[in-house]
Amino acid sequence: MTKADIVNNVAKETGLEKLAVQSVVESFMDTVKCSMIKGNNVYIRGFGSFIVKQRSQKTARNISKNKTITIAAHKIPAFKPSKSFADQVKNLK
Repeated sequence: MTKADIVNNVAKETGLEKLAVQSVVESFMDTVKCSMIKGNNVYIRGFGSFIVKQRSQKTARNISKNKTITIAAHKIPAFKPSKSFADQVKNLK
């Protein structure tokens, strides 16, 4: 499902104009993105959490050059679904 599909579905279900729905969807995504860039997590009850995970430093190998490299500690965005949401997806048939 793409962002356009989401906009179309919400517009159809709510009866709102597609441009208004698109503006709301993009604003929601920008708000989540800006919050996470600042290091804050976003919690949506019944859906899940957009969280900033900390990855620790690790050693890896560059196989083509046969060298050991160090990957610095860094943060990555992640999504953790709520328990009820995860259970619904788990029970798909």
